[in-house]
Amino acid sequence: LLGEEQREVYAAEPVWVEYAKSFFPVLLVVFLLRSFLAEPFKIPSSSMRPTLEVGDFILVNKFVYGIRLPVIEQKIIPLGDPKRGDVVVFRYPLNPSQDFIKRVVGVGGDVVEYRDKALTVNGTPWPQQPDSSYSYLEGLRFETLERSIEKTDGDASRSHTIGVNKSAQPVYPSNVRPFSGRENCDYNERGFKCRVPAGHYFMMGDNRDNSDDSRYWGFVPDDHVRGRAFFIWFNWDDIASFAFKRVGSGIR
Repeated sequence: LLGEEQREVYAAEPVWVEYAKSFFPVLLVVFLLRSFLAEPFKIPSSSMRPTLEVGDFILVNKFVYGIRLPVIEQKIIPLGDPKRGDVVVFRYPLNPSQDFIKRVVGVGGDVVEYRDKALTVNGTPWPQQPDSSYSYLEGLRFETLERSIEKTDGDASRSHTIGVNKSAQPVYPSNVRPFSGRENCDYNERGFKCRVPAGHYFMMGDNRDNSDDSRYWGFVPDDHVRGRAFFIWFNWDDIASFAFKRVGSGIR
């Protein structure tokens, strides 16, 4: 017969099993938080400058528009819908495995018009107030934009910052790809006019002349929406330079 100590040795679980048991509750909490409440994302491009810069780490509220099942992103408890002016992370319609981030400028039923760099939604202009210039490094090029404060639906209490390159066209019709609902849009070199289908959204980047957005690939279905961006929690350049101008700031 085995002694008591020998039986304890044989009965002991492998170390990896003990570690798995210890980490499982932590992993479960992280999974639930990322799936239902908030998820971190990193900004990879300049399409949302000056609002969001390359290297910004942001938090996205996944609860604000409703509770969705993980993986399949099916909404099971609706709590609200994206509104004009919201900064939203969504699955890219042409490649749903890729996440994009843009600003909502039109919801289902809206008529979005962009002529000569001026945005109008349902006949209401979104006025722009000049706000100096904005410069940044894009690869090996140094870009300078005219910075403006744009008022969502003309409401002064709901505004955001955009950047405009006056030498660029409002839209390049030759770059527009085929998309569902394309017949709802009219393009020319001065701009475009689109009616947004029900259950869809029209997205544009704040860096208006350096953004691949709904102008070129169409509307975003509601089931592609992942959440609303609301907070910048990290930016290495901001911390390394001791500027602390971005870290800890909200997104509007």
